[in-house]
Amino acid sequence: MTGLVEPGFEAVRDAFAHNFEAGGEVGAALCVHLHGHRVVDIRGGSFDPDGTRPYGSDALQLVFSSTKGATAACANLLAQRGLLDLDAPVTEYWPEFARAGKGLLPVRYLLSHQAGLPAIDRTLTPEEVQAWDPVADALADQAPFWEPGTAHGYHALTYGYLVGEVVRRVSGRSLGTFFAEEVARPLGLEFFIGLPAHLEPRVSPIVAAPIAGAAQGDTGYSSTLLARALNMGGAFRDRVWMNRPAWHAAEVPGGNGITNAVSLSRLYAGLVGTVEGGPPEPLLDRDHVERARTVLTRGADQVFASVGLPLEQKIGLGFWRASPAAPFGAEGSFGHSGAGGSYGFADPEHGLAVGYVMNKMAEGVLGDPRARRIVKATYASVGAKAKYF
Repeated sequence: MTGLVEPGFEAVRDAFAHNFEAGGEVGAALCVHLHGHRVVDIRGGSFDPDGTRPYGSDALQLVFSSTKGATAACANLLAQRGLLDLDAPVTEYWPEFARAGKGLLPVRYLLSHQAGLPAIDRTLTPEEVQAWDPVADALADQAPFWEPGTAHGYHALTYGYLVGEVVRRVSGRSLGTFFAEEVARPLGLEFFIGLPAHLEPRVSPIVAAPIAGAAQGDTGYSSTLLARALNMGGAFRDRVWMNRPAWHAAEVPGGNGITNAVSLSRLYAGLVGTVEGGPPEPLLDRDHVERARTVLTRGADQVFASVGLPLEQKIGLGFWRASPAAPFGAEGSFGHSGAGGSYGFADPEHGLAVGYVMNKMAEGVLGDPRARRIVKATYASVGAKAKYF
């Protein structure tokens, strides 16, 4: 294990190291910012499962749904600038979306997973999903699976296309381009939604877990809403899709962001405050941070309920609030985690931002002990107690 650990944060280093000792890691990295200052920046293990090279500071990592936080940042930034009204109908920006009775559906439902569009009925090829427009067209045609606004359910992949198409219509730029120019560049992030080809050799391959097979139907629930949400019209049927360069190069803003722990932590530090070497003002002002993290959902998640998981997500404007399902620490913490274990979050009240990435996916949806150890130790290091432990 190598990297920076400032005095007082030794317990965070020890928790990170314990994850390797317990056999839960192949390669991973962790970064913590406190009031915009980097206090932990460590990494360890192997870049690949064969151990041919160490997991160094140059490693980049696919972070699955941790990408959703970056996508949410784009929509919230446009809203703060007065260019996007989150209470307006989606059709004000995307007229074709009115099909199948969706004419009055407000933009905020897309961000809070209340739109009823976690899956699509149309069958799509990988090439069509990577091309963007076929997915946007399918979602414009799609009838909701429940009455929008009456319930929520995890839009595992459609989220990125729904929010991304609105961002594209408003800004004239793809979600990946807007994020690169308006968020990543000002904050100095190595965070890509659509990876440049020359960076592909730096991407650490994912060691997949059984949850990654849900889209292929090998876990016994291929017809459920969860499986349909994960397979994107049948396009995600390759067991190792997440390690293929074509998927890395595409823009899938709900799940294919590629970054590192420093950039993931720095994203959240820069959203809620100033960060060393970054802009003189936070990307989001205090009022909009409060709006973005205000919980809009209640009750059971309809997508996870389809496989018998009684999950209740606390979701704001694209960000998850801390909860038993998203153990980010204190009550006011908000961010997003990704399949297999990655996560990034901010806690404005304690001045914390945390980013964790790994190449070995944990099994299951909840209960990854790696995150819990790290978050618990992080809060102890600043004299606070993590709530959901």
